[in-house]
Amino acid sequence: MTDVKTRWLALYVLCLGDLMIVLDSSIVNVALPSIQSDLGFSQAALAWVVNAYLLTFGGFLLLSGRLGDLLGNRRVFMGGVVAFVVASVACGLAPTAGLLVAGRAVQGLGGAAVSAVALSLIVGLFQDPTERAKAMGFFGFVMSGGGAVGVLLGGVLTGLFSWHWIFLVNVPVGVGVWIAARRVLPADDVVEQRGRIDVLGAVLVTAALMLSVYGIVESEAWLIAGSVVLLAVFVLWESRVAEPLVPLRLFRLRNVVVSQVVGVLWAAAMFAWFFLAALYLQQVLGYDALEVGLAFVPTSVVMAYCSLRVSDKLVLRLGIRPPLVAGLLLACASLALFSRAPVDGSFLADVLPSMLLLGAGAGIAFNPVLLAAMGDVEPHESGLASGVVNTSFMMGGALGLAVLVSLSSSQTSSLLADGAGSLEALNGGFQLAFAAGAAFAGLAAIIGGVFLRPKPMATMDPHAVVPDEEPCPDAA
Repeated sequence: MTDVKTRWLALYVLCLGDLMIVLDSSIVNVALPSIQSDLGFSQAALAWVVNAYLLTFGGFLLLSGRLGDLLGNRRVFMGGVVAFVVASVACGLAPTAGLLVAGRAVQGLGGAAVSAVALSLIVGLFQDPTERAKAMGFFGFVMSGGGAVGVLLGGVLTGLFSWHWIFLVNVPVGVGVWIAARRVLPADDVVEQRGRIDVLGAVLVTAALMLSVYGIVESEAWLIAGSVVLLAVFVLWESRVAEPLVPLRLFRLRNVVVSQVVGVLWAAAMFAWFFLAALYLQQVLGYDALEVGLAFVPTSVVMAYCSLRVSDKLVLRLGIRPPLVAGLLLACASLALFSRAPVDGSFLADVLPSMLLLGAGAGIAFNPVLLAAMGDVEPHESGLASGVVNTSFMMGGALGLAVLVSLSSSQTSSLLADGAGSLEALNGGFQLAFAAGAAFAGLAAIIGGVFLRPKPMATMDPHAVVPDEEPCPDAA
């Protein structure tokens, strides 16, 4: 087997592993009513099925990325897969609400390990600019399309079988990923002096991120303020320690900083879109779980086509900035259309156009976001940069979801107080949240368009060595 084929097999294994993780952030949403009735969750406690995962996932991303740099990305990736599969079994077989929440927390730990190093491994595998653009387009589809596929899969599994299978389906996938990873992922480099782990920095940033996620999902301002204080202490410590967890020089790279800001706003809009669109279809239009899943098929199809066939070509021809802006503006238009969806909306007129636009926007924009974030980073810090990228998306998603759901609930309560019917009030809340999400996506497009430094793909990696070998196979 030639080297080029090995690289692409490794990419597929990494993407399948990361897809398993990404799916878990959205697959649960459609199944929540079934989980609530089966395990006896209260309405308030039900949120912890999602929040327990977000807390540990968001809190341990940076530490996992640094461990990948110090201990080896392959080792951390495979360990994360094992933890995620074991936790998935525990979730799928959980007889009580408490055990399910505990299993979800462990899933978050495994998911953080896998996600934090997958992007770093891909960047190391693909150094030729053309290959890297194709590979990142494929990975971008997995990252951005995972939300839509998760809603679809969650609806199908819950509708045809039961909620248990949204977790148990991870077992054969995870076992297959682990076996394949042993065969195709490159061995970790032997490092004579691995350096020390910045224990205090890891504790500070993990505590800050977990506290901020907890404060966001619980809408507690004092917790968010506490996380800001811890983050300030972390930055002060990192500026003084000899071997920091996060070298602050990373944030002197303009494209890294801009891509993080764009990523936060982009994820805020995307997470909210998937969550609120599923609720609109269920609670306003009366779709069941299976129908909600099938409604997301157009998004997944268009997203796959644009990620695999369009995005890489646009990046190679135009650079990272134009396709980034175009994709984000398409997503903005999608959310704006959904903000006008009526109570008696129809799928063809009021749902499908938004689904198609979001699929195109996400498919085009995600690749350049990732390339911008990773392009200026030194190879030995790629694991850390990957963790930072994933952290920005996770925090943006949690923040956006909390803010937009809060806006929706507040608007619904206001409309009810003014005498509106329950369905009209609920839909009015969704409309306001969708409009705010459109503003997030539009702001991300403006920031990316104005501040991102244009960089042709040929210079994306100053350390790249273009090998003289056969052309790469088609990513599709």
